[in-house]
Order: sequence, then C-alpha cells, then structure tokens
Amino acid sequence: MRPVLIQGGRVLDPSREFDGVADVLLRDGRIEAVEANIAAEDVETIDASGKIVAPGLVDVHVHLREPGKEEAETVATGARSAAAGGFTSVCAMPNTDPVTDNQAAVGFIVKQASAANSARVYPYGTISIGQKGEHLAEFAKLIEAGAIAVSDDGHPVRSSHLMRTALEYAQAFGIPVADHCEEPSLAHGAMHEGVVASRLGLRAIPAAAEEIMVARDVILSELTGGHIHLCHMSTRGSVDIIRRAKERGVNVTAEVTPHHLTLTQAECEGFNTNAKMNPPLREEADVAVLRAALQDGTLDMIATDHAPHHYEAKERDFDEAPFGIVGLETALGLCIKELVNGGVLSLPELVNRMSTEPARVFHLDAGTLQVGKPGDVVVFDPGATWTVDPTQFYSKSRNTPYAGHVLTGRVERTVVGGRTVFERK
Repeated sequence: MRPVLIQGGRVLDPSREFDGVADVLLRDGRIEAVEANIAAEDVETIDASGKIVAPGLVDVHVHLREPGKEEAETVATGARSAAAGGFTSVCAMPNTDPVTDNQAAVGFIVKQASAANSARVYPYGTISIGQKGEHLAEFAKLIEAGAIAVSDDGHPVRSSHLMRTALEYAQAFGIPVADHCEEPSLAHGAMHEGVVASRLGLRAIPAAAEEIMVARDVILSELTGGHIHLCHMSTRGSVDIIRRAKERGVNVTAEVTPHHLTLTQAECEGFNTNAKMNPPLREEADVAVLRAALQDGTLDMIATDHAPHHYEAKERDFDEAPFGIVGLETALGLCIKELVNGGVLSLPELVNRMSTEPARVFHLDAGTLQVGKPGDVVVFDPGATWTVDPTQFYSKSRNTPYAGHVLTGRVERTVVGGRTVFERK
C-alpha cells in the first residue's frame, strides 16, 4: 500500500486541540506525520486545499440488520453507507435475528466487516440472553469475540435487578452498558404524546416513558459505579436528570441523534411514516434544550441511530410501520447546517462530538490524528451544499424524512487504515 499525503487542508484534531493548515502523511496504515509542507517521495497525493481534514467520524449507534433482515441492510452496505457519510468506525447494535448474544454471533459480524473492507464495524453484545431481560449474557465471551459494549437496544431492560447486575459485571471489563430508555407500560404508541398525535388520532408515547428509565439507570449507575450510556436522548426532562447526575459525579454518558436535534413532532403531519422513530420526535422546546445540552457537554456525543427498513415496511399505516430512519449519509451535512451554521457548535466542537469523544467514551482506537494511530481520516467540504436524494444512498434503504432538504457540508473522501474507501466523483 502506497503512503498517502493529504496536502493543504485545514486539519482539525480535537484530541490534540490542533486547528491549522497542515499536511497529513499516512504510511503503513497509520499516521506518520501532521505538519506543514511535508516532503515525501513515492506517495499518493490528495489535494485538500479549502477542505477540512479530520479524524474519521465515529458512530456508536447503528443498526446493520445482518443477520436476519438483509433486504434492509447488510454489514457490507452499512459499512459503505458509513464511509460515504465520513464515518470510519461504527458500532453495530445487537438486535439482529438471531441476536448477537454469543461468541459465534459476534464473530460473524467481525468476519462480515472484515470482508466488507470499508468502514470499521465494532459489534455490541447483548445485555441479556435473547434480549429477553431475564438472564445476563456472558460478557467475557462476547468481549473476547470482539464486542466493545453491551446493550439490549430496541428492548429496554425492564428488570432493575438485572440492570444493576449488568453495571456491576461490566466494570470488570471496563465497558459501557448502553440502554434504550423506555418504560414499557407507558410506551404503547406510535409518536410523541402532544398536539399532533391528538389531531391525527394516534396512540402516543409520553416524554415520561423515557425519563423514568433515565432516572432509574442513573440511580443504578450511582449505586454501582458502573458506566451507563444512555441512547438517543430526546426530552428536556432527560437532560435535566443527566445534568444533575453529572454534577454529582455519576458515571453516565449520553448520546443525541441528528434528527432529534433538527426535527419535531410536526414532521409526522400527514401520517409521514419516515418521521416515525423511537424515541419519537418531540417538541420545539425539547430540541432547544437538547442543543443547549450538547453545547455544554451534558450530552456527550452525536450518534445517528441509523435504522434502515425496506420501503414496503414503511408503506404501511402509521400505527403499523416500523420505527426508524437511515442517518449515516445525512448526519454531517445536517449537523453543519443546523448546529455549526446555527451557532450551536464550532466545527472543531462538532468533530469532537462526532469523532474524538465517542471514540474516547467507548475506548476505540479512533478519533485522533496523533502520530502512530490508525490512519482513519475524513476530508470534507464544510461549505458545499447538496440536496438529499435517497435514491443515491449507498445504504440499501431509503427511509429518511430529509428527502429534498438542502444540506451544507459534504464528504469528499474517507480513508480507513491509510486506504481510500470512499471518494466522491
């Protein structure tokens, strides 16, 4: 593999608080140098003038559907979709069919990711066997096979005793326990409990369904000292609980999605199933609080919750359609348009929340351009505008509420281990 020299870009590396025009030299799959005017022979040269050069983006929450629902996505197509969105590392949730609750299942994801030869894919293992919430999975074997965290995502852990045990057990391996926060007896609905649901006559999910489980998980984390990671936060009440917990020193981290930062329940008008997601889109006041919480660090990172579905599934009645949207290829453009241009985050802060911080929290060897580290790099044009056309997605699925939206900021090239895995033509 020839060395790669990325020349003349604005290099943003939050891991070293570096922000300046420089060259980046990649050799043998790793970062060899980041400095001005690097002279190197027999290299592949990439002109990054006027572009941003940053550590590859890291998404700790994606659904790749394989095994079980390959008509919607596979590890290979999901990894390519990730690369097209600037992500060099993604963490695959375990709610596949069968679920990723044993060594063989984790090993299968690792093998498929290696064969895809695109973005890196790190599997989650489950918290409980079969995601049934009854008996703990064998964390040691899952981690030995390649799992980087545990979660029953898509299924809240109902049993407080089981969650307590999981938090205690996970400490031995230094991994986070990621929870889908939803009180099941309150969550029998299709969208947020509010004026739009009332007008449409749809069953609804109150904000309290999330907040009750956030509070429960925070209490258990405080009791055990275990690291609880709260998935896809969506309400201002959840933010308040997390903020107060962090002030007390509780070992809690939390993520927020681009769609919860940019859309509200109004998107469901007209029974738009592409706006049906779990947790549901909330109210304008929630969006404002989520943005402020991301800005001040109460919410640690941005994760897409990429959830592909075959188009026929989303063509059902709103009540019957599945939850979720694809997000890997629109995340960066949405966040630059809404958060950077909207004055919520600077570009270095955005890179931190989409790369450096998720890598740090999940102990991944990523999110940095430090010399000697893996040569995972994204080159993007922060000023490029483009219109979302789902037919052009690299994902197998098209379920997005952003079709036709004009976004700002587009990936030009994604490099994994010193090798280009995506280049915009």
